[in-house]
Amino acid sequence: MPRISAFYGILIYMYFSERGAPHFHAVYGDYQASISLRGQRVLEGSLPPRALALVRLWARLHRDELEINWALARAGRPLRMIPPLD
Repeated sequence: MPRISAFYGILIYMYFSERGAPHFHAVYGDYQASISLRGQRVLEGSLPPRALALVRLWARLHRDELEINWALARAGRPLRMIPPLD
């Protein structure tokens, strides 16, 4: 599972082998969640409210880059790192 970003203790990953709606994974301590690229909805799992708010903000700021990485992952190509939230 390639890590594509990290900020404030939150790690962001995207799998190559997953299908379904475009999404990424956020890990914060013992919490994990799958987040949709469009709308930043939690598809599975959970994050503490503050961590989820930061992930959603980051995803809105980097939506185009996430979409590019989703296409790269579907093609089995290396993913690009995305800048962290400042």
